[in-house]
Amino acid sequence: MTTQRRTPSGQGPSRRPSSSRVRTTGGIRTTSTTRAPVGSRTRSRPAPTRRTVNVGTGPAKRTAAPRPRALTGRATVLIVVFVALALAYTYPLRVYLAQESQIAQLEADQANQRKVIADKQEQLQKWKDPEYVRAQARAKLFYVRPGEKMLLVLPDPNPAASTTGSQPAAAPDRWYDTLWNSVRAADEESQN
Repeated sequence: MTTQRRTPSGQGPSRRPSSSRVRTTGGIRTTSTTRAPVGSRTRSRPAPTRRTVNVGTGPAKRTAAPRPRALTGRATVLIVVFVALALAYTYPLRVYLAQESQIAQLEADQANQRKVIADKQEQLQKWKDPEYVRAQARAKLFYVRPGEKMLLVLPDPNPAASTTGSQPAAAPDRWYDTLWNSVRAADEESQN
């Protein structure tokens, strides 16, 4: 079956050096062209190609382009190296920070010790003074000079009774009296 193609004006079959034919086989239309003989006075054209069109199969489906990968191989290697370095430096960094805190603690302890040493040296200078030694002997050891009389004021054993003016309360039991009374009470119970 031969069909003639319509062409725009001025491009009819008379000007074309070749003829075209359309063949239909099994729902597929094929267009082929033939070339003009060599030596004719027509313009040289590239060889036409054969077009194949599917008839009745519907529009062609578009395939999805492959998505680029999120991480390239180099990025993955770089991340692995970074993680390895971070893990390698974790322990030495922890040791370094522990040593820094230990050094700070030792410096604080050293400053406290220097303060204690300064206080002790000040006390030593006081003890070199004979008047300070006499005052300490009077206060702590109750020493008196010859010809002086000592007066000791003893604290009141029951300060609550003296302030209220009532009868003095019974003295609290001594620990060994409480212990002996509990032993007696246990002995009496065992005999009953």
